[in-house]
Amino acid sequence: MQNLLPEAPPTLLPADDEAAAALTAAGTSDTEIKRVAARFPTYSAAWAALAEAALTADEPVTAYAYARTGYHRGLDQLRRNGWRGHGPVPWAHGPNQGFLRCLNALARAADAIGETEEAERCSQFLADSDPEAVKALAS
Repeated sequence: MQNLLPEAPPTLLPADDEAAAALTAAGTSDTEIKRVAARFPTYSAAWAALAEAALTADEPVTAYAYARTGYHRGLDQLRRNGWRGHGPVPWAHGPNQGFLRCLNALARAADAIGETEEAERCSQFLADSDPEAVKALAS
């Protein structure tokens, strides 16, 4: 059966050069990354960095909280930029990567704390957003 509805256009989040520079300057210091998240609370990449570090430290509850924060902040930005609940969110567009990393970290953290349904939903959302994100984040 052919889909007669047009494909939703890709959603491209705007760059936040100041937040990106602050996150780069923070390096891997948890304290500095937390300062970036506090200064730029809508910047999902900072929340993703915190969530990923917490997962590496085997702190899934902390990772879940950070990832969920970044995920919701990213959803807000997606909606403000034309996303209507479906359609591509390309990994190749750098400003989208913070949101997609949060989505991946949320799936991983949810799985680690036994939230299987949420982990599956987040994994499917990531794949639906861009299969390239799944490949990039699997490595």
